[in-house]
Amino acid sequence: MSTEDQIAPLSPKTSPATPTITTFTQRKESNSSSEDNRQDSWELVEDLQGLTGNIQKPEKQEGLLLKKRKWPMKGWHKRYFLLERGILTYAKTGTDLKKGRLRGRIDVGLSVMAMKKKSMCIDLDTEDSIYHLKAKTRDLFEQWVTQLRHHRTFRQNEITMEPPERPLQSDPTANRRVFTLLIQSCYWPKSTKPIMTQMFSTDQEVLVGSRPLRQQVSSESRGSIPESLSEFFDAKEYLLSGSSSENEASDDDSYVSDVSDSTSVEFCRNENGVAKEILSNGNNCAVTRRDHLPSTRMNESVNLWSILRSNIGKDLSKVAMPVQLNEPLNTLQRLCEEVEYCHLLDTAANTHDPHMRMVYIAAFAVSSYACSFTRAGGKPFNPILGETYECLRPDTGIHFIAEQVSHHPPVSACHCKSKNYTFWQDVRWKNKFWGKSMEIVPMGVTHLELFADRYEWSKVTSCIHNILSGRRWIEHYGEISVKHSTTMGDVSLCKSRSGGLNANEVEGMVTDSNGRVIHSLFGKWNEALYLGKPPSATCIWRANPMPEDHEQYYGFTQFAIELNELEEGLKPLLPLTDTRFRPDQRLLEEGDIAGAEEQKERIEVLQRERRRVLQENNITHSPRFFKRAEDDSWVSNGTYWDLRKDPGFSKLEFPVLW
Repeated sequence: MSTEDQIAPLSPKTSPATPTITTFTQRKESNSSSEDNRQDSWELVEDLQGLTGNIQKPEKQEGLLLKKRKWPMKGWHKRYFLLERGILTYAKTGTDLKKGRLRGRIDVGLSVMAMKKKSMCIDLDTEDSIYHLKAKTRDLFEQWVTQLRHHRTFRQNEITMEPPERPLQSDPTANRRVFTLLIQSCYWPKSTKPIMTQMFSTDQEVLVGSRPLRQQVSSESRGSIPESLSEFFDAKEYLLSGSSSENEASDDDSYVSDVSDSTSVEFCRNENGVAKEILSNGNNCAVTRRDHLPSTRMNESVNLWSILRSNIGKDLSKVAMPVQLNEPLNTLQRLCEEVEYCHLLDTAANTHDPHMRMVYIAAFAVSSYACSFTRAGGKPFNPILGETYECLRPDTGIHFIAEQVSHHPPVSACHCKSKNYTFWQDVRWKNKFWGKSMEIVPMGVTHLELFADRYEWSKVTSCIHNILSGRRWIEHYGEISVKHSTTMGDVSLCKSRSGGLNANEVEGMVTDSNGRVIHSLFGKWNEALYLGKPPSATCIWRANPMPEDHEQYYGFTQFAIELNELEEGLKPLLPLTDTRFRPDQRLLEEGDIAGAEEQKERIEVLQRERRRVLQENNITHSPRFFKRAEDDSWVSNGTYWDLRKDPGFSKLEFPVLW
């Protein structure tokens, strides 16, 4: 993202799926009164406030605009746009547009629209993607904004007034059509005239004027995601793909083939089941890890828009969200999930060919995103400053420790070691709310040491779609460049469409020091990664099968289910700052939402009080187990595991976090 976009305030956009409560007039009251400040902020284009039959048909508008691409060839690129009857289509050139070679199609009536006058930017947040447009001149910007406003109003009125063309049951696109409807004003504050869009469904009718429209109950509390397309390990696979005119990321040819899965099972699965925990007295204790959470997810509705509305322009990491939006895991534990497939690092450490070693490291970098596929419905708990988490797994040989080392900005640091490798990173985020979607842009570098060799890579952007209503889904896009002194691995997580044939695709290559391609990789970040070219490609990594009832348990993988488990034999070995002692997270896991909310508020009050005391006494917080390196990253200070043994955390003083 550009520097301008990174430092811009969160876009305070409304959505056809939400009541039009926040207007530009209201925002001006809280913003600076200067014209420069107003032009440098995002202005919302309001939704249609009522039904009318006399909106004049708008004139056709066409011409060149700049469009930002996130992957590949990221940056601003010229595209030829045509706006007609509220539908915005675009192609590479005007000639391509006339020939029907479209790169995308946007229904502006169903999009959240905002603009920034100073930079002449226009943003359209649709169900499937976020489109960033820019005009080259002020006159051209004003012209497009005027036309988009008119077309948007015309299209919203047209959608609301038009009757269904065919019975719902026979409409193959019914589950993807969205209609604007008025809902009873008692549901929202009486001073507003709400407009809401919902997914088209076959049950629960709502009347708009004299026409019935059908409304689907929002699944935001469940966060349901289509199940993985892959089967089990020995099945022959068919990775279908096709170009999508609505997804510009599919400009390049994508991999299409049936792929023979010729890899042996040990590359694809981890060891699960009974593990042994080493106790303080040196004895081994057999531990049978749980296979489900104590309680299923409690479905309680939350008016998320009312929360976001009151926090427009703020960093959402500083906003206290209701506990119902959380999953019973912590950000520190989410970092631990990234080492679920650490067997890939063991394989890399035992591989003598440096280029094949890079293949397994690239697969490990991709595998860290697999757990997010079914998790768009909830957010992890924000760690408290000084909170820690350890994961000691004799079955995989890892010693993992994480700590929240900074509160503002929030920074989580982790360190994982085994006999074959050392893995560490600190993670910081910037987030942007675009009206329907939220982009999460991670910062920081991931480090890996395999004996004398060191590797580094950065994370890609994640985007959660349909934040306010409908089925939430997540996509990751960008490039992961794994760097080494002699080899390089570039892995691209393709920008995708929800449910499309090319959804969640990954492609990459391993090159030598001269840039020559040695190995090619492809697959899907939520399913598997293959080495070579179809149909003779070999499976390097495959995601573990999901538990049968995972949708009822926050979409957790088996590995995630085990992370917050607190065995009796482990309690005396952990510091009191360990996440597993955190009461609000524990109560949510047990299904006690009211108790979890009460404890969450109490813990947040304690944190604010500790911070006040530190500021009044001019004291800077010092992390217990991490230190700041010369490059401003956070690294382990090497004390955790020694302190765990002697004298033991029970004999040390820790701040009271909860």
